[in-house]
Amino acid sequence: MGKKKENSEALKELANLYQIKDRLKHPSMPEYARTVPRYSDKTSNGLTKCIIDFIRLSGGQAERTSTTGRFFDKRVQFTDVTGRTREIGNAKWIRTSGTRGSADISAVINGRAVKIEVKIKDRQSEQQKLYQDAIQKAGGIYIIARSFSDFLNQFKSL
Repeated sequence: MGKKKENSEALKELANLYQIKDRLKHPSMPEYARTVPRYSDKTSNGLTKCIIDFIRLSGGQAERTSTTGRFFDKRVQFTDVTGRTREIGNAKWIRTSGTRGSADISAVINGRAVKIEVKIKDRQSEQQKLYQDAIQKAGGIYIIARSFSDFLNQFKSL
């Protein structure tokens, strides 16, 4: 089976799982009023949403983690005596207080800690490799997902 066909089948499986859970959650809702999210794994955000929804719909717990720092803005605008708008001060990014290299998704699947790194086109940084090593040494599971079908194959082998 080709990669595209395999991936579309995996996304269909996710959509079907969503429909099943939606029918159980809202049994009196008529079929014509039901909608299914348009799942796509072509972008990092799309793949992350697919993975989190699948884990939650399968009875696990999953959340997106962010290691982005914080933007600290001390700039002030004022109008000078000639009527021109001026800006003084500075702005900068402050490093995160989280662990550098953390995975994109933190989950608990069947009682086990699972960290999932979403990689569409890029590669793991050195910090991410160190984080993966630390998770695996501690007995956790670390998955690198490049597509939804890739994730689903690794999920089914847990």
